[in-house]
Amino acid sequence: QVHLVESGGGMVQAGDSLRLSCAASGRSINNYHMGWFRQAPGKEREFVAAISWSGDSTFYADSVKDRFTISRDNAKNTMYLQMNSLRPEDSAEYTCATGLNYGLWRKGDASWYDHWGQGTQVTVSS
Repeated sequence: QVHLVESGGGMVQAGDSLRLSCAASGRSINNYHMGWFRQAPGKEREFVAAISWSGDSTFYADSVKDRFTISRDNAKNTMYLQMNSLRPEDSAEYTCATGLNYGLWRKGDASWYDHWGQGTQVTVSS
């Protein structure tokens, strides 16, 4: 099975940038759609961004569009989330997820994805 490990989180100030990584092991990710989700204390899990198995298609939540960039390097079996112009409301635990590219891809629906990482904390101070 696919094992996912996130890294790159931390505590930053508003306006700073962070680059999150999601390293996969166990299987190649070249047949998987992938996505990032986040959850802040007291709030429900929120879709952040998604990327197709080939990297040809990307999708973003309105709240992060134009600030975040999702990418992947299948040769390195890794997905990334570049986060720029961070805001306090971006503070959350960020988790990556994967799902096989079969059937209808429900990009923003957490229940569609099969495998999840452990999460990495992002804290943005004002």
